[in-house]
Amino acid sequence: MCKHILNAQVAIRSPCCKKWFDCAECHREQEKHELLQTLEMTFACKKCRKCFRKDAQEFEEADEYCPHCDNHFVIEAVIPKPALTVEGDDARMNNKMLKDDRVKQEQNRSIFDIQSDAAKLG
Repeated sequence: MCKHILNAQVAIRSPCCKKWFDCAECHREQEKHELLQTLEMTFACKKCRKCFRKDAQEFEEADEYCPHCDNHFVIEAVIPKPALTVEGDDARMNNKMLKDDRVKQEQNRSIFDIQSDAAKLG
């Protein structure tokens, strides 16, 4: 899993060390050498797990899809953003987190409860 791009659809094989990475940032963090840039790139689709090559010079709109399963891998990258949130469910969706200050009515009354009707007994 790539921590730089949340929706990475393919893994890229680096031409310099022949290892698979999700993005160029992952290569930079894990390896000590610079990423060798080339025009022919080797990808592995994360949906069908099959490899394919693409030439960057002749890249067309039809090349944005995996040739094996038609997974659209050229999509806008979602980059994680740090956020300060409260752990737990959203109070608007799950109101179990909220305290109810209203007085609850007694629901389990029976004819044998003498607490409220003690003065009425003869």
